[in-house]
Amino acid sequence: MKALVIFGAGDIGQLAHFYFTHDSDYRVVAFTVDRDHLRSEACCGLPVVPFDEIATRFPPSEFAMFIAVSYARLNAVRQEKYLAAKALGYRFASYLSSRATTWPGFVLRENCFILEDNTLQPFATVGDNVTLWSGNHIGHHARIGDHCFLASHIVVSGGVEIGERCFVGVNATIRDHVRVGARCVIGAGALILADVEPEGVFASEGTKRSKVPSSRLRRI
Repeated sequence: MKALVIFGAGDIGQLAHFYFTHDSDYRVVAFTVDRDHLRSEACCGLPVVPFDEIATRFPPSEFAMFIAVSYARLNAVRQEKYLAAKALGYRFASYLSSRATTWPGFVLRENCFILEDNTLQPFATVGDNVTLWSGNHIGHHARIGDHCFLASHIVVSGGVEIGERCFVGVNATIRDHVRVGARCVIGAGALILADVEPEGVFASEGTKRSKVPSSRLRRI
């Protein structure tokens, strides 16, 4: 099995450890974080090493790395850590769930995290350092740029182009052949029907609380 170091020891790092351990040919051997974020010397029973020591203790000639970071600062943090590890010479692991659906010709790029129940139709492409949380539909000929984070149960229709460092929230829908510019935030439940310029923010209004309390509902 290939030996793997995970950058990040929070919730996503622990999830990455779980998925790689149970559904890949990688063996996680350590975690790493920036020194000023070191809170514990162990995670999941494995050592947590300051990032400024990682290349000495787990050299890139022998170990792969996975950057397990969320969409903080519109994915800029994950991008920065990815580039920092690349500068040290690390090759990157990617996780593609055995419960995801892909077709011949799909290319899994560097440092991707594609969870269960994603459906990627023929000719869909996904860039480097992209997270697709569970249960998304990525339509045919869709293109997702580098460093994006898509949450769950999103519909990306055929021919859609999503620029780099975008965040797309749960249950969002993007109509076919729409172009979404770089660094956009598409909130939960948003419906995108036309092209979007870079750095746009689209938020759906949340459901308001009823004035009637649940104790007065007679049929539930």
